[in-house]
Amino acid sequence: MSGPPAVRVETDCATGVALVTLDRPDRHNAVDLAMAAELAAVWKGFRYDDTVRAAVLAGAGGRAFTTGVDRSAEVPQPTSPYAIDDPLLTIGPKANDLWKPVIAAVEGMACGGAFYLLGEAEFLVAGEDAVFFDPHTTYGMVSAYEAILMAQRMPYGEAARMCLTGTAERLTARRAHEIGLVSEVTPAGEAVPTALHAAAGIAACPTEAVQGTVRALWSATEAARAQAMAHAAPLIALGSLPPERQTELFRGRRGGGDFRLR
Repeated sequence: MSGPPAVRVETDCATGVALVTLDRPDRHNAVDLAMAAELAAVWKGFRYDDTVRAAVLAGAGGRAFTTGVDRSAEVPQPTSPYAIDDPLLTIGPKANDLWKPVIAAVEGMACGGAFYLLGEAEFLVAGEDAVFFDPHTTYGMVSAYEAILMAQRMPYGEAARMCLTGTAERLTARRAHEIGLVSEVTPAGEAVPTALHAAAGIAACPTEAVQGTVRALWSATEAARAQAMAHAAPLIALGSLPPERQTELFRGRRGGGDFRLR
C-alpha cells in the first residue's frame, strides 16, 4: 500500500504558476526513491500542461528545502567503477526536458543533493534563515555532481570552499546573495510568496519566448557541464569510502557537530 504523495502540486490557473512542494517535512524533505519518481513525473507532466507556464519549487515545514537523498533509501550499485545508479540525476526539470522556468524558494537547510534541484532552477529566492552546505567530504563521499552544478552557479573559490569544508561551514543566505547563488533574500517565511510573485511576472510573458530564453541560457554552459558530468561516476566510485564506513562517519556526527556560519 503506497503512502501519501511526497510531492504536492498546486496550480494557479489565473497566473499560470505551479507551486511544487517537497512534502516530507519529518525527514527534512529528504528524497527517497518514491519522491524521485514523483518529481520526474511532475516535470514531465508540465511539458504537456499548457495551464502551467512557470513553477516555484519549495520544501514543506520551513526547516529545510531538502537535505538531499534519504540515507535510508536502498539504491543497488553496479560493480563497475565507471557506472553509478544515482536516483537524483533524474529529479530536476532540465533532466526531464522541461524548459518552462523554475524558481527555487529556499527556507532552512539546503544541502547535499539539494544542489541537483538548485542547479537546474533559473534562480533562487531565499529566506534570511536559509543555509547552504555540502556534507559529502565529511562523510567520506566525493562531491561530484553537486560540485559541478554549483561551480556553474558560484565563483569557483566559493564552490570549492563549500564542497571541500563539508559540515564545518554553512553559507548564509546573505553570503549566498553576495556571491550570486541567491537572487533575492527575504524575511524568514517569505521566500515562497516572493518567488510566486516573480514567477507570475514571467508567466505573463509569451511562453514560447520564455522557454526559448531558458533553453538559450542553459545552452551557454551545457557543453562544459556535460563533459564534467561524464567524469563524475568514476570519481565517486574511486574516491568515496565504502558504504559501511560512510554510515559509521554519519552516525558519529548525527548531531551535526560544530559549524561556522559565514
